[in-house]
Amino acid sequence: MLAEFAYEEVILPEPDPEAEDPGREHADGTAPYRIPLAEGVTYRFRARRGAYGSWQVDPATITPATGDPLDFLAHGHASVLGLSGDTTGHLLRELLATLCADVRLDSGALTAAELADLDYAELEGHQTGHPWLVANKGRIGFSDTDAARWAPEARRQHRLPWLAVHRDLAEYRGVSTLATPVILYEQELSPDTLDTFRHAVADLERDPDDYLFLPVHPWQWDQVVAPLFAPAIADGSIIHLTTDSDLRLPQQSIRTFLNTTRPNRRTVKLPLSVLNTLVYRGLPTERTLAAPAVTAWVHGLRDHDRFLRDEARVILLGEVASVSVAHPQYDSLPTVPYQYRELLGCIWREPIGPHLDPGERARTLASLLHVDPDGRAFTAELVERSGLAAQVWLRHLFAAVLPPLLHFLYRYGTVFSPHGENAIVVFDENDVPVRLAVKDFVDDINVSAEPLPELRIMPTEVREVLLTEPPEFLTQFIHSGLFVGVLRYLAPLCERQLGVAENDFWILAREEILRHQERFPELKERFAMFDLLTPRIERLCLNRNRLHLDGYRDRAERPHAAVHGTVPNPLHIP
Repeated sequence: MLAEFAYEEVILPEPDPEAEDPGREHADGTAPYRIPLAEGVTYRFRARRGAYGSWQVDPATITPATGDPLDFLAHGHASVLGLSGDTTGHLLRELLATLCADVRLDSGALTAAELADLDYAELEGHQTGHPWLVANKGRIGFSDTDAARWAPEARRQHRLPWLAVHRDLAEYRGVSTLATPVILYEQELSPDTLDTFRHAVADLERDPDDYLFLPVHPWQWDQVVAPLFAPAIADGSIIHLTTDSDLRLPQQSIRTFLNTTRPNRRTVKLPLSVLNTLVYRGLPTERTLAAPAVTAWVHGLRDHDRFLRDEARVILLGEVASVSVAHPQYDSLPTVPYQYRELLGCIWREPIGPHLDPGERARTLASLLHVDPDGRAFTAELVERSGLAAQVWLRHLFAAVLPPLLHFLYRYGTVFSPHGENAIVVFDENDVPVRLAVKDFVDDINVSAEPLPELRIMPTEVREVLLTEPPEFLTQFIHSGLFVGVLRYLAPLCERQLGVAENDFWILAREEILRHQERFPELKERFAMFDLLTPRIERLCLNRNRLHLDGYRDRAERPHAAVHGTVPNPLHIP
């Protein structure tokens, strides 16, 4: 909390004049700071400054020694943090839920060596959440029982019930190979299950061909769908069915389930009206319907680009089919809170397994930040297993992750949000990073507002749903998603556990960017247009959005990260 609030300048720590060595750095690079909160209450700690103006606080030096974030908020919510009473109340709730989740994680924590042996689905259940967001597991809407059952750290597998929804309410979209829902259902459901679903509809004297089938999160059914779609349930427009008998495991996004019974079947992404990390986790109707079209477009860029297809061999986990269910009233009211227009639907996404070569393993980028109960970094374990020197391993990491992201940006004016959960690193049999997989297209792809020839053939359906940004801001998605959101934490971790100086870490990242630019000299104008090496970048703030911008109020549109000032760019060398 101290580090992230200080990074976003929510708090302004000052040098501690009462320290034994005021203003002087220790050998570890830390210096003493203080934050007066209220009369007679001053927090003190040692910290060192890092890339992007970040703060690395030594937790052992925090006084009062309890280091209680709840007390910190109670003392400073108005005087220092500038929070309203309602924001303070909701934030305390989110923090308590996050701490409860951390206790659950702690109770079943594994060593880094044990984690390295887990598959992709199992490893997700051991992750601790986004380090940038302080209350990163707030999940407002879940009870304690709900969290113990449905949160990823519960690591419980579930059979999901399905619904039959009349086509008057539901719409289907699919890529060309899944042009009709019948094709999807034949691949995702056993013949017996599909027959059972159709008979359940027919037994109510309805025509099964008039209905679309989709899974539903049981919590969403009980808390949201059953009460808010009550008329449709009463008249038979929505019919609750049995499960498909497949076991599924929730992932870090909570609303996404991997099929563990049949891992080659698609992942399902379901709306969940729970407030977590800034937004309600629903599925917007327009974006849900557009997901397959976005997938087809992005796949087309990759498949017709020799570098992306044959050299980078980037994996794009497509959102290949979707069903969106409109609410008869809410969807026609654009001014109501957005959570009421994201209530019911499903997106089917390609699983990672079938895309991997023999011996390859996939792990989210976020997992590289994990530290086990003994203090050993997961990254340190992987580096040791690889047999490579730490700097060499990091070069492989940057060579796997950066080129496809850079090529989409420079060549096509298109950027993903490569944060720790959306970016997946693929490793060879020796745990050396070899290539990148990316997911979550329709929510997290942005394109250049500057007209580029490569964007002229973008289908209208895709153009209407993807957000556009000016070139100078488009680079922010790589800075904030990857460099600030992940590498800002990985760099000091590598310094502490691998002996790679933080400055050397960023030099390695910069060298990979320059290497890619040398590979494509014909794109020189684009390197200047989408300049990742500027002296400073705008500071995107995730906590500040919650604390000062949007709070917890309902609003008609989804909130976005706040911008507050600028920070130095470690990729810039004068």
